[in-house]
This record gives sequence, structure tokens and C-alpha cells, in this order.
Amino acid sequence: MDKIIIRGGAPLSGSVAASGAKNAALPLLAAAILAEGPVSYRRVPHLRDISTMMTLLAYQGAHVHFDDQSCLHIDTRPADKPEAPYELVKTMRASALVLGPMLARFGTARVSLPGGCAIGARPIDMHLKGLEAMGASIDVSQGDVIARAEHGLKGAHIMFDQVTVTGTENLMMAAVIADGETILDNAAREPEVVNLADSLRTLGADIEGDGSNRITIRGVNSIRAGDIEVIPDRIETATYLAAGIITGGDVTVTDTDPSQLEAFIARIRDAGVDVECGRDTIRCRATRRLSSVDIHTMPHPGFPTDLQAQFMALMTTAEGTSIICETIFENRFMHVQELARMGADISLDGNTAVVKGVPALSAAPVMATDLRASASLVLAGLAAEGETEISRVYHIDRGYERIEEKLQKLGADIERHSGSETWMRGVTFD
Repeated sequence: MDKIIIRGGAPLSGSVAASGAKNAALPLLAAAILAEGPVSYRRVPHLRDISTMMTLLAYQGAHVHFDDQSCLHIDTRPADKPEAPYELVKTMRASALVLGPMLARFGTARVSLPGGCAIGARPIDMHLKGLEAMGASIDVSQGDVIARAEHGLKGAHIMFDQVTVTGTENLMMAAVIADGETILDNAAREPEVVNLADSLRTLGADIEGDGSNRITIRGVNSIRAGDIEVIPDRIETATYLAAGIITGGDVTVTDTDPSQLEAFIARIRDAGVDVECGRDTIRCRATRRLSSVDIHTMPHPGFPTDLQAQFMALMTTAEGTSIICETIFENRFMHVQELARMGADISLDGNTAVVKGVPALSAAPVMATDLRASASLVLAGLAAEGETEISRVYHIDRGYERIEEKLQKLGADIERHSGSETWMRGVTFD
């Protein structure tokens, strides 16, 4: 099993380019199921979850190919197997995203209940209720969702009980070729949802209201072929900026979008970081010890839950006490005990963490428990004196493209031990 070794304590500096966003790419790949022709994707990151989605589409009969220019081509016209078996999707929460498109296209779908990080239940009840409102029959048997819509899906007015990103994306895709108008109320407003809506419009969909809490989709007869670009990864962007901040360095992330990170930028400015934003760049300089800042995770445009662990790592050495409240997932503090092994002073009370800043962290062997928790441990290792060994780093490979190479570019002393699996350009699933 791979391990990451970090010898920390030195400030990072320089620039690094943001990759395409995993959380945007996965629904975009699922949307290819709807297209009556090949879809080409630019800026798709080479990640474990992306590889899983490519394998799933190939299993269904699609032609899937990464070319030498890092452009991914998917043609689902040959697909004839509307299934997502457990063996393929057990490690990936986003597998649920193929349910809506498959049901809309084939009139039937069988999808294993999704896996992924152990950060909470994350049920897909709202996905299923929405599809039932659109005329589908749903059965759950032996861990599989079996959905049928023999006469096609019908437009419906759907009110989400709570904001759900994947639920919004799933039902948006299902509604694109449904009969009539679908309205999604209390819809997610994340940039990834907007990227999906923009891309579906490029392919011929009739969608409006994305970026607000009400999205309207008017069903069309078909979705055509086209070219799509994945937006920059805002979580990766913030993680590399945090690497510079926690080490007292000066880091710039290029090819990114500052407008996607307004809540994060506001909080790090409150902590005393010097932030400069360009059209597609963000530069962070940490010239003094950080001040403690409180955060509450919230749906976009609030502070992202996917940056809670990284922000907690920043607060471990800040001056004062910070309160971090996790309101999205009930089990997203598993990194706390690992940060404590490195000298952090953190106490938990339900969904709230109290972080008392310490003068410095110390290196220790630690274990990653989920994707974003693993990023927080990398940050802590970069700041700690001595050698930190992080095990179970397959979690980080689900969401960060070549993380050790990018950090090395910024001056980090970091390396991966043992034979790491890679996702190579030129792989064909035809």
C-alpha cells in the first residue's frame, strides 16, 4: 500500500496550475449517457474516481478514450447495459449520478448503492423521491436501486428537503429529455452544478436558473454531440494555497477561478493572510502567525465542507482558539485524532470542534481516513518539523492529481513510497 513521506518545516513558494474539478467532471461524464453522439471533454483530471467512472461507462458499452492531448472522448451510442454493479462503484459516491441519465435514456436502470468516503450516511433518498415524482417506479433490493419508467419520465415540481448537490445534478440530467417542464426548488448552487447546466445547454438542453435555488428544465427530444470543458478545481486550489499558508510561504495558483472561493478567501484574510486575486490566479502570502477564525460549513456560497479539514489544519497553529462547526456531514471529524498525534489541541462536542492553536506541530506516522482528511494531514506534515508518514493515501488519489509532484514544484520535500497506480493518457476502453 502506498505511503507519502513528508519532511516538513520549510516555507513553500512558487506557482502551480489548478487541475479540472473532480466534482464537476464526474456528473459531466455521466451526462454523456444522454448524448446521441460523441462528447469530448477538456481538462479532465487523472484521478481514481475518474478512472472508475470511465470503467463504468465502458462496462455499459460506451467507447471511452483519453487522447494524447489529455482530451477525453466518450461515445455512449453503443451502450446497452443500464447497470452500475457493486464491484465497479463500491469506492465511489458519484456512481449514483448515472441513475438519472440511464433511466431517462433506457427507461430502466439498476445501480448499486454508492460507496466512497466514510464521512456520513449521505443517503440518496431525495434522488429517488424526485425520480418517483417524475413517474418512475423504484425498488431497493439487496443493495441495488432498480428503477423503471417504461413510458418515459415526466416533468414535475420537486422540492428538496435539504440542499443536495448530487441530487440536483441527477434530477437535472433526468429531466433534460423528460416530457414537459421540471422545476427543482431548494436546488444546489455550487459551481459544479452551474458547469453541468452550461455543458448540457451546449449539447442542446433547455435549462435556466442554475446558480440560484430554483432550476427550471424543459425537456427536449434529444441531446447532441459536443465539446465540454471542466471548470477549475476550487478545492484543490484552496488546498495548495493552504500549503503555502501553513508553512509561512508565498504560493500562487494559476488557471483557477477566484469567484468560486469567496468564502474561503474571506476567512483566510480574517486570519491575517495577504491575498491577491487576478482574473484566473490567486496568490497567498503568510507573513506572520495566523489568527484564529471560526467557520461553519454551509452549502455554496457558504464555506465548503470539502475545505473544513484543510482549514482545521491551518487553525492548529494559529494564535487563539477557533470554533469549527460541521453542518453538512455528521462524521467528518475523523482527521481530528490524527492531527492530535501531531500535537494539535482539538476537542470535539458533537458537530463542533474547538481548536486551540499550538506553537508548532511535530511529525508523526498518521493514517488517512477519507479524501479531504488526507489533505489536512499532508498540510500538517508540511508544517511539522521532522518526517511525517501518511498511510492509506489511496484516499487522496481520488481527488488530487499528482499531489506530490505539484507540492514538489513548490519546494516541498515530499515523496511517494511503493508502486503507485497511475492513470495514463492514451488508455482506451473501446
